Amino acid sequence: MWCASGIRVAIIVLVALMIGLTANQSVQAGDMLARITAPQGVKHMHEQAHEALLMSALRHIEANEIDSALEDLEALVKVNPDFKLAQLVYADLLLARAGPITDFGQPGFAADQRIDDLRAEALARWRHFNLPPENGKVPSALLQLGPNQHHVIVVDQKASRLYLYENRDGVAKLIDSFYVSIGKNGIGKEVEGDQRTPVGVYFITDFIDPAELPDLYGNGAFPIDYPNPWDQRHQRTGYGIWLHGTFSNTYSRPPLDSDGCVTLSNSDLDRLGGFIDIGITPVVLTESINWIAREDMQQKRQQFAALLEQWRTDWESRDADAYLRHYSKSYSGLGMEYPQWVEYKSRVNPSKNYINVGITNASIFHYPGTPDVVVMNFEQDYDSDNYQRKFRKRQFWQREADGQWRIIYEGNISY
Repeated sequence: MWCASGIRVAIIVLVALMIGLTANQSVQAGDMLARITAPQGVKHMHEQAHEALLMSALRHIEANEIDSALEDLEALVKVNPDFKLAQLVYADLLLARAGPITDFGQPGFAADQRIDDLRAEALARWRHFNLPPENGKVPSALLQLGPNQHHVIVVDQKASRLYLYENRDGVAKLIDSFYVSIGKNGIGKEVEGDQRTPVGVYFITDFIDPAELPDLYGNGAFPIDYPNPWDQRHQRTGYGIWLHGTFSNTYSRPPLDSDGCVTLSNSDLDRLGGFIDIGITPVVLTESINWIAREDMQQKRQQFAALLEQWRTDWESRDADAYLRHYSKSYSGLGMEYPQWVEYKSRVNPSKNYINVGITNASIFHYPGTPDVVVMNFEQDYDSDNYQRKFRKRQFWQREADGQWRIIYEGNISY
């Protein structure tokens, strides 16, 4: 027989995670589970259903449907015994049969720090399922995706969540999301060894096979190009920021647990890997996603696409003054500071008989954490009477005190 006081305390402890969330805000985890698992059944369910099944159990606990919660948890720990959070909640409910329990994670299950870590994981997962992104809203960073960028990854570090978007005619469409862990010391990497995860726009540069790595990295690793030119401009140091898996005997890690990398379960990493194009797929690491309506996004996209087009046509005009008005006095790039750049372009541009500049595969991102900075990446095809070259280029544009957007950095991209 259930101990009534034990059940009640278990419910209070677990439902404490739900404070501030109302019924009309919440996702029905059981309905989501049904959509994900049918018709395969629990043993063959999609990995995302493991999280949905845990959320379903918490819903049952909230409703005092303890037997149903136990059924969910028993199925979950059977199919995924390494899901330690699910094991902990399951153990708590079983203990409640024998007598009162006094806290989330009873003494003897794990050390206090481990319990705190699991509580933080539970809260992160619960918040996502109860406050998912609103329909019709997208991350404000994703102004425009290039035609060659089939997918983009956005990480909300405060929410411990990675969102995978598909490129549909330049507009991002959410297709999946995953629980993730970040650096032990949180957000905003500045120096080597600070165990923080950077904020910025990066690109996947490689895949490292798990056979070449310790078990810590699980099913492999996708390095990103940290530190990028913006990080270097701000004297940020460090290296080896990856998206990678977990120990082979571990399903997931606490929200703050890496040395600065973004970590996923091995199964989630495998799924994510199928959508990554090396050197092309962007990874946007945010502190917290700013969600905006698609209509507002369209306006912003047009604004910055027009800036890039005006820069291109002013370059083709061979009018050095018109071209250079797009550059900040704080500009540095391509091996030159602003005075050298002005001297060089004032001499070279008018000397040409003609200049043709083609731009393809342009992507535009609001830079996370710096609302007055936009990064543009594109393929440039330059042709003049005495020089031709194709290469990939990156520009950082900054809104300056007079309200005008100007280029503060420009450089070529190679991986």
